[in-house]
Amino acid sequence: MSDTPTSATTPSDPTRVRLVDLRTDPLDPAEVLAAVSDPAAGGLNLFVGTVRDSDHGAGVDHLDYSAHPGAAERLGEVAASVAAAHDDVVAVAAVHRVGKLVVGDLAVVVAVSAGHRDQAYVASRTLIDRLKSEVPVWKHQVFTDGTDEWVAHA
Repeated sequence: MSDTPTSATTPSDPTRVRLVDLRTDPLDPAEVLAAVSDPAAGGLNLFVGTVRDSDHGAGVDHLDYSAHPGAAERLGEVAASVAAAHDDVVAVAAVHRVGKLVVGDLAVVVAVSAGHRDQAYVASRTLIDRLKSEVPVWKHQVFTDGTDEWVAHA
């Protein structure tokens, strides 16, 4: 495991929730993809969120992500809930980066494998949407003009 500000969560269902983590090190989509790869899966969906160069029409200099000490545990709960809600899901994984990120850095990687592609797409979309709305991770955007803003549950 990489350097983590909060310890990686031990999934409540290790057969379906294969990787959940918050870390300061750069993210590797191949690691997340490998975590959900399974011979029972006919579809696998990988989502990678990156730091873009602008937001609200302003240039982005960098982002600072911070997380509540219980964020990794909450991420594990969300991942387990998504897996349980979709019978066809074989495995789920989610990793979010914290700390200072610059344009082009990977901020979040989630993956879902399922028996069929449609279920992989639906569960993956649910996982990233719930991560953004329910896991206590906050984004501090610093713009190129020196202004900044905080975004909750980014």
